[in-house]
Amino acid sequence: MDSSVCIANIGPRERRKRLVFGMVTLVASVVISFLFVFYGVRPVLRLPLFIPLFVGALGFFQYRDRT
Repeated sequence: MDSSVCIANIGPRERRKRLVFGMVTLVASVVISFLFVFYGVRPVLRLPLFIPLFVGALGFFQYRDRT
């Protein structure tokens, strides 16, 4: 078993910024995805949405893990 303790290396203000950035990026990406599907944009042109989705998820996971 791992008995190590996770100690946050950023303060609450920076964690909040990462959460807000992650959520805004994720919501914007989902809205753009729905618009692309609604307007029939070719699937290959939807692939770049992976980048903002990844960045948004990264911000959320950094908030959650306190890193």
